[in-house]
Parts: sequence; structure tokens; C-alpha cells
Amino acid sequence: MILAEKQPLTALVITYNEEQNIKDVLDHLAFADEIIVVDSFSTDKTFEIASSFSNVKVVQRAFYNFASQRNFALSLSSNSWILFVDADERLTPELQKEISFVINQKDSASAYFVRRNFMFQNKKLRFSGWQTDKIIRLFKKESAIYNHEKIVHEKLIVNGKIGQLTTKLIHYSYSKYEDYKQKMVFYGKLKAQEELLKNTKPNFFHFYIRPAYQFLNQYILRLGILDGKKGIIICYLNALSVAVRFQELKKIRSNN
Repeated sequence: MILAEKQPLTALVITYNEEQNIKDVLDHLAFADEIIVVDSFSTDKTFEIASSFSNVKVVQRAFYNFASQRNFALSLSSNSWILFVDADERLTPELQKEISFVINQKDSASAYFVRRNFMFQNKKLRFSGWQTDKIIRLFKKESAIYNHEKIVHEKLIVNGKIGQLTTKLIHYSYSKYEDYKQKMVFYGKLKAQEELLKNTKPNFFHFYIRPAYQFLNQYILRLGILDGKKGIIICYLNALSVAVRFQELKKIRSNN
């Protein structure tokens, strides 16, 4: 049953040096009633491009971790329904229509998973662990908060029913090798902070077995081998992120 009163939607994006993505993602979010960008003092033209959109509110805030930045963005929203996307994600017209339909249902869930197509240099990556990729991107603000202990690949804690959208989100995560490598190294260093909070003491298992398992799991068990050279690259860089995590943790612990 559709609600009598249209439910307004707030779209949120957090950014840092996303000048190559920001215009496209904001164009794709134009159907939302409110758009807010929280920028971490980008050194490129991200802030200027975002600020040129008359329908977009841009706020700058120092970056501490992803969970903190996302929760801050949530606090700025004027509406209950939230669509939180990354700058490298794109919504098809079909997904926009489904979102608008779902939030106006009387029996809507508190949050919705959306499946994603991982794009490798503008072509869909079919395996390598990404074939089952899904993430909560649509939810009610009063029913959800990002877990402060998960500072990267942050987890949304939802109080209520979780549904799933049928239309996929397009994820343009990999454009160039060096860019994706830097992203994986950055994530690895942030994950080291999570391990520190858990009092993990890195050893041979963490330095060698964990990265090897990450690679073999994605390349063999999750069929990355079927993605050819692309599969080798993605699986290697994801394993590299695990290796960086525990090397960084060792460095942090030795300096404390």
C-alpha cells in the first residue's frame, strides 16, 4: 500500500579527492529531495564542483574514519529516508524508480540491501568474490547507525526489518591499478586500527597465512580464476590489503 503523503529522500555522499566522480554521482542523485556532500578537505576540485550544484549542500569536515564521517553526514539530514552512496557508485533510472517506490510503501522495511555490479575498467567483473556483493544503501535514519568499532567497510546497525532491492547498483571501483592499490593500502591501515582495538597480536599466521588465504579464497573458491588477468589483479590487491593491515598493526604496537 502506498502512503498518502510522499516520503522525502535525503542522498548522502562522503568525499575526498573525487573530482573524476563527483559530477556524475550528483547527476544520478538529482531525483532525491535533499543532497548533502561531506567532503574531507579535498585537495582537488571536488569541493568546487559539488558546490556548483544549486541543489546540493556541501559541508567540509576532517576525516577520522569512515564510520565517524558517515554518522556525521546522517546528523545533517532533514529527512527520515536516507540513500547513502559512494562517489564511485551510479544509479540506473530503474534503481531510482525502485527506491522512490519502496520508500512510499506503508509496509516498507527499515533498511534495504542493494546488490552491486563491480566494474573493472568499465567492464563488469563477474567473479573474484564480487558476484554476491551487496550492501545496505537505503534506510530510515531513526532505525540505523554506523558501528563506531568498524572504521573501514563500516557496518550499519539496523533496528528493524531489512529487505532487498531487486535492481543493482553500479560500482566503478577499479579504474587504474595504482589508484586501486592505494585504496587497498589505505583500507589496510585503517583495519589495523580495528585490530588494535581488539588487542590482536600479529604473528606468522597473520603475516603470511591470512593474506594467502584471502587470495586463494577469492581466486579459487570464489572463482576469480574465471576472471582471467582481472581476477589475479583484484585478488592480489585484496590480499595485499590484508598483509598491510598486520604489518601496520605490528608497527603501531611497536611504537606504543
